[in-house]
Amino acid sequence: MKNKKNLLLFLPLAAFIFTASCAKKTDSNVVRIGSKNFTENVILAELYAIALEGAGIKVERKFDLASSVVHTAIVNNEIDIYPEYTGTGLLSVLKLPLITDPDEVYQTVKNEYEKRFNLVWLDYAKANDGQGIVITKQASDKYGILTISDLQKNAEKIRFASQGEFDAREDGIPALEKKYGPFKWASSTVYSDALKYQVLSKGEADAAPAYTTEGALTNEAFVLLEDDLYVWPPYNIAPVARKSVLEANPKIAGILNSVNSKIDTAGVTKLNAQVDIEKREYTEVAEDFYKNFVR
Repeated sequence: MKNKKNLLLFLPLAAFIFTASCAKKTDSNVVRIGSKNFTENVILAELYAIALEGAGIKVERKFDLASSVVHTAIVNNEIDIYPEYTGTGLLSVLKLPLITDPDEVYQTVKNEYEKRFNLVWLDYAKANDGQGIVITKQASDKYGILTISDLQKNAEKIRFASQGEFDAREDGIPALEKKYGPFKWASSTVYSDALKYQVLSKGEADAAPAYTTEGALTNEAFVLLEDDLYVWPPYNIAPVARKSVLEANPKIAGILNSVNSKIDTAGVTKLNAQVDIEKREYTEVAEDFYKNFVR
């Protein structure tokens, strides 16, 4: 009887705690901004948070979520908004076939996310954080290489700093060779991704796989080649938001669309460089960008 009495006393308290917890999680007065766990995404999420706070909207930051779980977090009502990439939405989340036209990719993910998840893609930015190839300025000038077509034609003169899996990955060399033809490198050596810019700077290689907004690309010693035959899908940045949150506070969409309209590839690359190379705090970098380009 003693245990039963204690259980009866505990139940109302437990119910109260559970109700209070749920109320906090679904508080429409607080917008929960999430981010993935890499520099660029954290900067973007902080920028969104600053812009909303500047409009008088209360924000709760839930940053550094694993890329593999952030979509689940928004679907499960654990966050309300986060920065996503159109190519990621198309290929990784929706598992749809490759599309390379930016507008078509955006409209596809926008329509499918609303239909399947009741989530809204706001306007996408010019910024594209996708796959690319970087070459040294020295090699670019020497052989006249500005595009991946140019690279393929001159491959026998180029020492390629591979990362191993890029040679076999479906969206790596196999995808390039389907469109551009074979790449018969002067040499191809596997290096850690973290060392590629060091390897290029030391003259140990001429070209390497890269992502188009890496901070090191602000260095004029490197040239990002144009994917002139459009092998890779676009990875344009856009805020993804829960539809109910936008309906509860309609001004959020306009605020975040305004922020995204100021973001391009060169700008995001500089933001990444300020954090990863200059070692500035991401909060400071986002605040400066907001003050200088958004507000």
